[in-house]
This record gives sequence, C-alpha cells and structure tokens, in this order.
Amino acid sequence: MSQTKQPTNTGALSTLIVVFFFWGFIASSNSVFIPFCKHKFNLDQFQSQLVDFAFYLAYYLGALGLFAYGAFGGKDLVGKWGYKKSIVYGLLFSAIGAAAMIIAVNANTFSGMLVGLFIVALGFSLQQTAAQPFAIALGDESTGASRVNLAGGINSFGTTIGPIVVAFALFGTAAAITDDQIAALSLSKVVILYSAAGCLFLAAAAMFHFSKKVPAGINEEKIEPANKALKLLLIMTGVLIIMFVPIFNSYKIDPATLTDVTKLDLETTRLKWLFGALATVVMGLLYANFSAQKNENGWGAMKYPQLVLGMLALFVYVGVEVAIGSNLGELLKQADFGSIPSSKIAPYVSMYWGSMMIGRWTGAISAFEFKSNTKKILTFIVPLVAFGIIIGVNSIAQYDMSPLYLYIICIFIQIGAFYISKDRPAKTLMIFSLIGITAMLVGIFNKGDLATYAFLTGGIACSIMWPSIFALSIAGLGKYTTQGAAFLIMMILGGGIIPPIQGKLSDFLQSSHLDTPGFGIHNSFWIPVFCFAYILFFAIAVKGILKKQGINYEEAEAKAGH
Repeated sequence: MSQTKQPTNTGALSTLIVVFFFWGFIASSNSVFIPFCKHKFNLDQFQSQLVDFAFYLAYYLGALGLFAYGAFGGKDLVGKWGYKKSIVYGLLFSAIGAAAMIIAVNANTFSGMLVGLFIVALGFSLQQTAAQPFAIALGDESTGASRVNLAGGINSFGTTIGPIVVAFALFGTAAAITDDQIAALSLSKVVILYSAAGCLFLAAAAMFHFSKKVPAGINEEKIEPANKALKLLLIMTGVLIIMFVPIFNSYKIDPATLTDVTKLDLETTRLKWLFGALATVVMGLLYANFSAQKNENGWGAMKYPQLVLGMLALFVYVGVEVAIGSNLGELLKQADFGSIPSSKIAPYVSMYWGSMMIGRWTGAISAFEFKSNTKKILTFIVPLVAFGIIIGVNSIAQYDMSPLYLYIICIFIQIGAFYISKDRPAKTLMIFSLIGITAMLVGIFNKGDLATYAFLTGGIACSIMWPSIFALSIAGLGKYTTQGAAFLIMMILGGGIIPPIQGKLSDFLQSSHLDTPGFGIHNSFWIPVFCFAYILFFAIAVKGILKKQGINYEEAEAKAGH
C-alpha cells in the first residue's frame, strides 16, 4: 500500500535557500583571502590557515551554546524561537560581524579580521542549525536530502562567484600582481565588500521576517536529557583550548626571523598539538559511541550510532572540503603547478568550489517531480550547463579559462557516478568518497595539469557529501532530530582543525626538505586521502546500522528518486 507523499512547500523553500547563498559566498572567499593575508601580513602557511580556524571554530561554539542552553533549560532555543526567527537572528548577528570586520580592516589588524570572521560565522551557525532540518521538514522526509541538495546548489553558486568577487575586491582587474607586491595593496575594497555583505545580511533578514510564505517553524517539544553528551562536549572543548594555547602563543612569530633548525622545531611542536586536537575530537566521539551502546541514558541523540559516526564523517568532510580549497593557492604558486601568483588563482578556486555546485545541482534534480527519463536526461545536461556557467562567469571576469577546458573530462566522471549511485545516499557517498581517494592519490603522485585537475576533482567528490551525511546521520532520530542537527553543525569545527593541520604539515615537510621547493604543500594532500577514507568507512557502515534499527533508508530514497 503506497503512502501519500507530503508536498514540498516551494514558496518557503525558495526563501530559505537565499541564506545558503551567503554561507557559500563567504566560505569560499576565504580560499582567496588566505593567500592574500599570508603575503599582506607576512604569515607562514599555518598562520594563514587561522582564517579557517576562526571561521569554523565559531560554528562549533555557536552550536555548542545552543545545545547547552537546551540541556540546562529543557527546551531547544531554536525550536522555541522557531526556524524563521532563528534564521533572522542569525542574519542580524552576521551583520554585526561584517561591521566588526570593517573596523578591523580600517585598523589594518589581522587578529581583528579573525574576530570579525568569527562573529559572521557565529551568525551562520545559528542559521544553519535552523535551516538544515527546516529544509528537510518542508516536504516529504524521503526527499529531504534532495531539498538540501537544491539549497546546496544555491550555496555552491555562492562558492563559485565568491572567489571571483573577492579576487576583484583585493586585486582589481590589473595584470598579475606578484606575491611580493600584495603587502603594499590597500584594504579599502575589503571595506566596500563587507559593507555590501552587511547590507545583504540585513536585507535577507527583513525578507525572511516579512515573508508570509515562510512558516514560523516553532517546536515547543521538551528536549530529552543529554547530560552525558553535554559533559563530554564541554570536556572536549576544554581539552581543545589547552591544545590550542601553545599553538597561538607562537602565532606572532615572524617566520623570517627563524633559523632552519628553530623553524623545524617550531613546526614539530605545532604539528603535535594540532594532531592532539584532532585526536581529542576523534577519541571523544568514539567514546560516546561505545558508552551509549552500553547505557543510552543521558546521551540524548548521541545514543544513535549513525549520528555519532556521522558527526565524525561531517567533521572530516568539512575539514577536507576546506583544506583542499584553502591550500590550493599555495600549491598553484609552485613551479611544478604553473607558478600561478595569488592574484590569479581565482579561476582555479572558482572551479574547485564550482565542482560542488555542479554536483549539488545534479543531486537536486530529485527534489522535483520529473519523470524517470527526464531525470536521466537532466542528470547529463545539468552538469554540462553548470560547467559552462563556471567558465562563462570567469570569462566575463576576464580570466583566461583555456587551461581548464579539459576539466570537462572530470565532469563526465561525475555524471557517470550519478548514474551509478541512483539517488541512494549511502551508495552515493561510497562512490564519491572513492573518487576523492583516487583523485588525491593521482594528484600526489603526479605534477602539472594532471595533478591540478586531480586536486580540483576533490570538489566533485565533496559535492554531495554534506546532504548525504546529514540525511543518513539524522535518519530515525525522531524527537532527537533538532538536537542531532545541532551536534552535526558543531562538527563544522573540522574546517577549523584539519586545514591548519594540512598547513602545518606543509610547513613541517618543507622545513625538512629545503632543497625541494613545493615538497611540503604537495605532500600535505595526504591529509585529504585519510579524510575521504573515513567517509568511505561511514558510507559502508551506516547502511547496516540503519537496517538494524528497521530503517530501510536506501530503498525509501530510491523509490522517492525514481
């Protein structure tokens, strides 16, 4: 007996996806902002990655604060405010962050810019905690991943044009600016950029507030106790703070003042503390998983293994997504990769993040009620159209895109992967994680255009991971869904830990191979290999975990998609 599917609230979904654009625009802009800051403020690769650290740490602390409020107050703050008001408040907070960024830019202080980015992302944290489950709730649960994919496609459009706009704001349309010339550039255009961003945050907040299509989304349901989960997260946070203190004590050290020996010692110390931070997160989540299986009382949503393992999957996914994009600029400036200056990396960064747009636009096809044959045709056409848009947008910005024309071969690989996966999230996640592993290995063991294309293919691998991991992780959580979503948003912390680890590994390897320029940054891409490997493990394990709970999620998704 077939069940009637809940229709999608397209009006509310159309309004909701606006905020997804902002997240992508700002996040991908960091990939251009990082190499700019590195040369503007004379930073090493690790120090430049503090942009990501500040940005993604805010997601973790914001989501942790929301969860702590619920644990102590007995009610979910987002549910109490409603999804609509929560997004409005988050946008207003991001507007405050934009103002703080403007103040910091005028003061010409890197640490102040980090604070501004932190506040912007803190607002994003509140927005995402509300928006992700909201998108799933605006229609039938079986097509929830497709709606998140659709919103993710708009998010990825923001990631595609973000690097181009920011590159223009920082470097203008002049001929290639050398890295040595960046230090003399004015930051006045950054003020204009964040003034515009602040105004857009305010405009979006007003649109959301006054829109009658968007339901309030209030949920007054009492939160189940999760004292053990809260205690674990607070302990993890305390340990992470201890781990990061010695790292930040060395933040203001000028790399130019160090000898080869002291530089190697500093890199070794920083790397140890960073891996300690990574181990804290991994061991903490594994402890939660094993403990909750023995006694689920007090663990709340963490009693579900699909959520805990999914939290770690989302942690490494965000980490690898950001790490590849943030370290791409440093890689491309090496002689083996074309000696491309920071002022001219925007097309490559745009193509990397644009690869995610291609995947998410394709994945979003299932959110619409098309016939099976129509979906198959669109699965072939949409990626090619999206690729053309990326080429076109960059060409309009007067970038030479001819070196990236052959990247269309990688797009055909992506199309084939979609045909094989058939809208099944676990299978899709498995296939795309294998693509990620293979691409990174090809990039590591080769140089030139082949390796560059391989590393850019990391964007293709990451393109559908967020909605797949998110949907699989909260499947079957019921009344714990909102709490589980908050836990998952916390794991965006991976974007603040894994990129600095790759940056520091790059510095460490380079300091021990001074006679081989580019050795460090090239071989630092082993970090993404291990990240994709864990995601592959999660994709294989979660299907069995859900089946044990009587959830045949793959079958439901397949029927919904076809």
